[in-house]
Amino acid sequence: MVNLVGRAGRDPEVRYFESGNVLCKFTIAVNRRTRNSDQPDWFNLELWGRNAEVAANYVRKGSLVGIVGSLKLDSWQDRSTGAQRSSPVIRVERLDLLGSKRDNAAPMAGGYDDDQF
Repeated sequence: MVNLVGRAGRDPEVRYFESGNVLCKFTIAVNRRTRNSDQPDWFNLELWGRNAEVAANYVRKGSLVGIVGSLKLDSWQDRSTGAQRSSPVIRVERLDLLGSKRDNAAPMAGGYDDDQF
């Protein structure tokens, strides 16, 4: 199980499938404190279903979020070199919007209740 709190590095990318499934991907930066500087660690996130819809509607670049999920490894073969490649991805099972409502405000009319998530 992976638990992280960080800020979205970009607006979420959302894909809707004919089956009705929704996929949302974005990255978060988690500060790693060292003696000399605070350098962020970047994590790729993958959300499905209701979590994907919530992220698409309310998460924007810079939004503070908390996630609980599991680590998976995406693997593929590089088309140009033929080499095996892989990338760690966190499949999010729980998404918490941690900023204020103003920080996470969506560009749509109406608000949302923090307690519903």
